Amino acid sequence: MVKNVSTPWNLDVDVKQSSAPLPDIEQSADTEGKQRPKLGQLLVEKGIITPEDLAIVLGQQLGVPYVNLNTYQIQPQALKLISESMARRYTVIPLAITNDAIQVAMADANDDHTLEALSAQTHLRIEPMIAVADDIQKAIDRNYKSYGEIQKQFTGAAAPVAAHKPILQVDEKVADAPAVRALDLIIDEAIKSRTSDIHIEPEEDRLRLRYRIDGVLREVMSLPLSAHAPLISRLKIMANMNIADHHPQDGQLSVKVRGKEIDVRVATISTTRGEMAVLRILDKSFALLNLGDIGFSENSLKQYQQMLKSPFGMILLSGPTGSGKTTTLYASINSLDCKRRNIITIEDPVEYRLPGINQIQVNPRAGLTFSAGLRSTMRLDPNVILVGEIRDTDTASIAVQAALTGHLVLASVHANDAVGVLFRLLDLGAEPFLVASALAGVIAQRMVRRVCPHCQHTTRAPIEGELAYNKEMGEDRQEFAYGKGCNSCANTGYLGRIAVFELMRISDEIRRLLLTGGSTAQIRAQANKEGMTSMWHNGMLKVKAGITTPDEVLRNVSAIG
Repeated sequence: MVKNVSTPWNLDVDVKQSSAPLPDIEQSADTEGKQRPKLGQLLVEKGIITPEDLAIVLGQQLGVPYVNLNTYQIQPQALKLISESMARRYTVIPLAITNDAIQVAMADANDDHTLEALSAQTHLRIEPMIAVADDIQKAIDRNYKSYGEIQKQFTGAAAPVAAHKPILQVDEKVADAPAVRALDLIIDEAIKSRTSDIHIEPEEDRLRLRYRIDGVLREVMSLPLSAHAPLISRLKIMANMNIADHHPQDGQLSVKVRGKEIDVRVATISTTRGEMAVLRILDKSFALLNLGDIGFSENSLKQYQQMLKSPFGMILLSGPTGSGKTTTLYASINSLDCKRRNIITIEDPVEYRLPGINQIQVNPRAGLTFSAGLRSTMRLDPNVILVGEIRDTDTASIAVQAALTGHLVLASVHANDAVGVLFRLLDLGAEPFLVASALAGVIAQRMVRRVCPHCQHTTRAPIEGELAYNKEMGEDRQEFAYGKGCNSCANTGYLGRIAVFELMRISDEIRRLLLTGGSTAQIRAQANKEGMTSMWHNGMLKVKAGITTPDEVLRNVSAIG
């Protein structure tokens, strides 16, 4: 909150004009240049107040209400009156239409020139409201959708939009082609919406466009079927794929958004209705997460960090596709000292390029499989080896041998839970005594959506979730944290995802059970006795903390896990 709302200072004046006794700030203004920053800006930069504090105080001085755009529900009708280009130019966003006026959130509610321009554009009286500039930019990104513009590219009704800066790296001669511009807008809109995958799918009478956001696919729009051929062809050209080949293909392209490069991995395949394409958006910032940010409990994090300090041994991660294994693996190697260790990865594909790490792309056509790459890596003096996936007997055998001969091996394997990993390795032909000797620990994980912090409230859960939580936690509880749905979370009630884990350290007793043919139930019972928390229980602990909901745990995690 504001530290002193009744301050006599005018925060919207130059520092030189203020009579407030702030010699340290005045001195910094003199030394930092001749531009005379405003007093409020300096207070924010010095950490004395927050941007929200400044906006509230300035609003009180000007008699203009402050609006929190993270929770405000913007009227779609209002958005139509002020174009995206105008909103970005003046750092404003329309909020609502009331009689003969339109409410507009502004970073500078005292700018007469902006008020006049907005009034001329909308033919309405402007009711200014003040908001934080960064919040306005984010609200513009969230609310202005390009779907109508994308559809117009294939109807001949589209006109060039000067404010749109192309993100695809293409030749200027084809930049305005309908398919190129539509593809540019599709990817740009997906990135603004925090999309991980774009699905372009032909139907009988239309082309369906879906985005996967926070792990859930949502249909966002339909295009005429006539858009299918030019869109797929242009996508193939840009991803360096064979335009005439309708067999399964993989490719990659790059886009530049807000000053940063983002890779897009493309896969196509023929269906009974034509070729479909899936675009995986690879934002490098997700690969640079710390282990403490992805959902480990304090105790599990300490145990896992201890395992990573081992000079040799094998650490395995399990979970289905989309469960966040790659993110955890990258966070793991990011926590290691790459200057004093030779860290080599073997991946299919290399999703993120990491500085200081030697990454190898699997290429079966050239004979570079996981097993062949792992065998070659052993001759390159590695300290740490990351194997994208153990999926066959040869790879499992070499990985186990590498762990036994002085290397730290991190790898993923498909299994339902931590105990299931042990039996998966045995199914792949690894000897029990080698597995028992090589393994240091196993992690199983799933992803659940986070409750949106901007619209979180407490309400009654569906009966299935309530019963599941009460049974697991031994509590009689009916109300839980849910999101109402707001501007920030696109009315879903969820914003972002977090992992739920179970971590099993391989103790001497678990090794004994593995060597003597112990059952899954016996090994799980021993792991629980030694302090392992199941994914199911870890998920319910996150429900208790208000991080996620019982529905999400029921949807993503097995009760026996």
